[in-house]
Amino acid sequence: MQIARVALDVPLRRFFDYRVPEGERMSVADIGCRVRVPFGQRHKIGILVELAADTDIPLAQLKPIESILRELPPLPAAWFRLTKFCAAYYHAPLGQVMLSTLPAGLRALAPPKPRPLRQRIVDVPAQPAPLLTCEQEAVLTSIAAGNARAYLLHGVTGSGKTEVYLRLIERCLAVGQQSLLLVPEINLTPQLEARVMARFPNAGLVSLHSELGEAARSRNWRAALTGEARIVLGTRLAVFTPLPELGLIIVDEEHDSSFKQQDGIRYSARDLAVFRAHDSGILIVLGSATPSLESWANAQGVDGSGRYRLLSLRERAFAGACLPLLRCIDTRFDKLQDGLSGALLLAIEQRLVRAEQSLVFLNRRGYAPVLACAACGWTSHCHRCAANLVLHLADRCLRCHHCGFEARVPKLCPTCGNQDLSAFGRGTQRIEAVLAERFPQARILRVDRDSARSRKQWEVLLARIQGGETDILVGTQMLAKGHDFPKLTLVGAIAPDAALFAADWRAPERLFAQLMQVAGRAGRADRPGEVLLQTQFPEHPLYAALIRHDYPAFAAMQLKERQQAGFPPYAHQAMLRAESPRMADALGFLASARAQPVSDEDLQVIFYDPVPMRLSRRASLERAQLLVESPSRRALQRFLAHWVTQLEAIRAPSRLRWHLEVDPLEF
Repeated sequence: MQIARVALDVPLRRFFDYRVPEGERMSVADIGCRVRVPFGQRHKIGILVELAADTDIPLAQLKPIESILRELPPLPAAWFRLTKFCAAYYHAPLGQVMLSTLPAGLRALAPPKPRPLRQRIVDVPAQPAPLLTCEQEAVLTSIAAGNARAYLLHGVTGSGKTEVYLRLIERCLAVGQQSLLLVPEINLTPQLEARVMARFPNAGLVSLHSELGEAARSRNWRAALTGEARIVLGTRLAVFTPLPELGLIIVDEEHDSSFKQQDGIRYSARDLAVFRAHDSGILIVLGSATPSLESWANAQGVDGSGRYRLLSLRERAFAGACLPLLRCIDTRFDKLQDGLSGALLLAIEQRLVRAEQSLVFLNRRGYAPVLACAACGWTSHCHRCAANLVLHLADRCLRCHHCGFEARVPKLCPTCGNQDLSAFGRGTQRIEAVLAERFPQARILRVDRDSARSRKQWEVLLARIQGGETDILVGTQMLAKGHDFPKLTLVGAIAPDAALFAADWRAPERLFAQLMQVAGRAGRADRPGEVLLQTQFPEHPLYAALIRHDYPAFAAMQLKERQQAGFPPYAHQAMLRAESPRMADALGFLASARAQPVSDEDLQVIFYDPVPMRLSRRASLERAQLLVESPSRRALQRFLAHWVTQLEAIRAPSRLRWHLEVDPLEF
């Protein structure tokens, strides 16, 4: 009797044994195949991980595998090593990690009938490659000649990082290898996908992201596994794509927090990409105009002794293009008119005269953050969350940006009946309305998650911008990175100061990256660009570094502060979070977790007190957290492996849920 060990998508930290049915014979070549098995009263798709010599279960009780799905090649050994590392580092059940990386169609008991990729009749001529700048040549030469396998490419906005990526992909294709290109968000894929397709029209490019339908996702994933696709472009889950001939991984905008999964298995796709490249001995390039401070620290070794080799592109690649001029508008003296300074309004008017585009950047969607009654003090509070309902005037509704709850805009105050309700604060919809009144002749386009809820809507907006059908853009961070708008010469940033003094110690890093990225949209062609920052603190060191386009100085300042405070990357953290209908239950569970016995080996681990989260209530659940920290990553991981088993043994209220996040980004 053959015994098959199978991984299943269940929250248990073990595999399950089945017997191979009579008439079937399995070999090690079948490891990595999907199988259909009975599980309780149901049936599940699992993955064969081992052929075992024995089992702890009486042979008479072993259930048989129902079918072996061999229509696809088995998952490769490198994929197993990646998922095992992910499960171990983030302390998640291995079966859940393995199965969650597969497209839903391949986990379904009745999967859709696969269709092949669309084949071209004839070869399409490739778009010619542009001439390289001296800096691009130097970067490519360094990668080709160096013995390092991990590179951090720090390139200012518009410096031609994408062209470096394309040349590296070209080298891989020439030697018969596959390439994986990761981007943080779906709205970055259309423009990049078109550019890669134009350069390599016959290379079998596929995309993998959440906007794809299940049939398309399964088809593209299959093409990657079989080797039919030579280039995979995707968002964070694509890091798990099985690629048997992988030779290159590129992580664009590597600093972006979207690479961190915020629910389910909370992994960092960037960090897993680094492990995958190291494990397979292949090249990885992390690119950004504003690298994460962790990556920057990893590249700061003396004489190239850092974990990453640092490469730089300091000049823009476009002929005649230069970095935009940044200046601060001191709003203590230049009084705001409906949130806009006189200097910014004048600059927009000048662009309208010159038929150039302007971008007004405000990272807050909706019309106003809150609706309030001055008579009694009522505010539009979400009854499910510790947050306000945001006024969305275009949709005539109040909407919670945390749980999605919606309500009609009241005509009267619900408490006192007052008809004079006021909107406080500003969002993109309100700025759009102000600009429309101030510049009635201008074509104004708002770009945020309300106006671009799908990839198709985003592509329509993008076409309008690039086609010159708009004069003024009002947008959130959706417009801050990865886009080339040749006619855009002015960027105005509204209300950036709040992040300067936020409780989250990562806020300055995020603010600098956000402002540097959005500033980079200006002047990317042969027209000079200008960026105006409305601030009450024009002398702040963050703005001083930003005006000089001096990321290294900003990073050095931030890393010094973090080292003095003992924050990452000079410490390593994990966050235990609990949520329950009652805050007392959530805090009680965390107190029990903190009270678990600690061995002498774990004395390097520091516990902080359980506290409510900043957003203490979301979707009618009270939320609390417990931070655990250590100066040693190894010590923290050793402790967490033991602690997780203790946490699972704690008796908690039935409706309480908890999760552990390693290397948390949100506090």
